Amino acid sequence: MQILVLSDTHGDTSRACQVYDKLIRQGPVDLIIHCGDYYKDAIFLGERTGAPVAWVKGNTDGSFSDRDYIIVDTECGSLLVTHGHMENVDFSQQNLFYKAQENDCIAAVYGHTHRAVSTETGGIHLFNPGSLTRPRDGSGGTFGLITTGPDFFRGRICRYDAFMKDTGSSADSSGSSNGKPKVQGGYLRGLMNYSDRF
Repeated sequence: MQILVLSDTHGDTSRACQVYDKLIRQGPVDLIIHCGDYYKDAIFLGERTGAPVAWVKGNTDGSFSDRDYIIVDTECGSLLVTHGHMENVDFSQQNLFYKAQENDCIAAVYGHTHRAVSTETGGIHLFNPGSLTRPRDGSGGTFGLITTGPDFFRGRICRYDAFMKDTGSSADSSGSSNGKPKVQGGYLRGLMNYSDRF
């Protein structure tokens, strides 16, 4: 299963459409996940592409409930999809991790920070595609690709500029100039600073 993951498009779907059109020439896109801000962009993308879309509302969509999340089933397990603002992802991934754990999910897919993240902690994948239109990480815009199979989960962060220039079939981009993935840290520090569950 190949899943295109988007978040924080904020009313501008032009890049998302370009990415989808290029992806579909390389192979099937089985699902689009949109992690909020704006959920109407997700509805538009579904109508425009004909692909199935799973979406949640974000803070600028008027969502202020910690129950505003969905579970997406894949061959390798369930994915928690949320915007992330109610889990305080600006400060720590701890609440997100626990929400995925409590819902028996192998991954938490989220947005809100406009910064791409792909990491694994305690057996749970934490995956944020960043933002194609309003990135806050100096990337020039990112999106995510999740590939699943009966016994694997693979999340990739793709830079928009590199992906659109690439004439090959690989959409992989690690977010670093030397080809090595960026180290994502802070989880243990987050546990120490936000240890209200212990």
